[in-house]
Amino acid sequence: MEKILEVEDLQVSFSTHGGTVQAVRGVSFQLNKGETLAIVGESGCGKSVTSQSIMQLLPASNVKRLSGSVRFKGTDILKYSEKQMRKIRGSEISMISQDPMTGLNPTLTIGNQLLEVVKEHQKLFHEEAVQMVVDILHTVGIPSPHERMKQYPHQFSGGMRQRIMIAMALICNPEIIIADEPTTALDVTIQAQIFELFKKIQRETGVSIILITHDLGVVAQVADRIAVMYAGKIVETGTREEIFYNAEHPYTRGLLNSVPRLDMEEGELIPIPGTPPDLFAPPPGCPFTARCPMAMEVCSRVEPFHSKKSASHSVYCWLQDERAKYAFLTMGGRL
Repeated sequence: MEKILEVEDLQVSFSTHGGTVQAVRGVSFQLNKGETLAIVGESGCGKSVTSQSIMQLLPASNVKRLSGSVRFKGTDILKYSEKQMRKIRGSEISMISQDPMTGLNPTLTIGNQLLEVVKEHQKLFHEEAVQMVVDILHTVGIPSPHERMKQYPHQFSGGMRQRIMIAMALICNPEIIIADEPTTALDVTIQAQIFELFKKIQRETGVSIILITHDLGVVAQVADRIAVMYAGKIVETGTREEIFYNAEHPYTRGLLNSVPRLDMEEGELIPIPGTPPDLFAPPPGCPFTARCPMAMEVCSRVEPFHSKKSASHSVYCWLQDERAKYAFLTMGGRL
């Protein structure tokens, strides 16, 4: 498949009153044309910072380090100026924010907010821009778009507001949409409707989607490939089938075991013990060591071993080393 976005060795740290937070620590992944890539992990693992780095939406006053590369169609946009990024945001790469309740301006009508996006990126007569707004509202399932574009955000339900956020992201026909926890504030019925809408739009337009979420149930419905993040690093990547049916990293298995299923008996849910490491002072070696039931001595000292299980399935874990089985059998897990 053709790559449209390649992130390589992305590193982001922030200066705070408490010290330097190493939020993203060497993240690399790629997004192919027309696919949905889900980035999953616990809160605070660096998912949102990664997506904001792609869009260059990080607070400049707090960023201490931003390095690596973000190649969009072969060009490193991490080196772009703010003026250059303004031309890309919305027109070629769009973002849907986490909370539809606060993502819209309460003082402007829906129509004016959408028209603002169109006029920023396209040279059209007013009548043509209005027709674009009407068409996109119809596409995302807003009834009576001519009338509703004259209304304000408070006159819409949460689900309708999220549809408007999707319309705003789609109106200039971008090639990539980054959806950061797009259904967090919505009930499960509306969530299902929103993700059905995502799939419909992707079939019709071929847009590529990066979905940021901690909800593995959502991932199972919509993702083509999955990248699992922990403590600012990607620990496993693979297709949906590889991650759900053949997960190799203990953290990925822990996430899957902690998801409730209809076929579970009472008491079967297994939480991951402990808490993620302090990113003010990340531990050496594998960041999951302190919580891992299969940790070996080497895990706490040396960066994890990288293993490719298939062309699409990668794992960063010392358990993939050929010596690991021998270590458990003869040395009590001391590798």
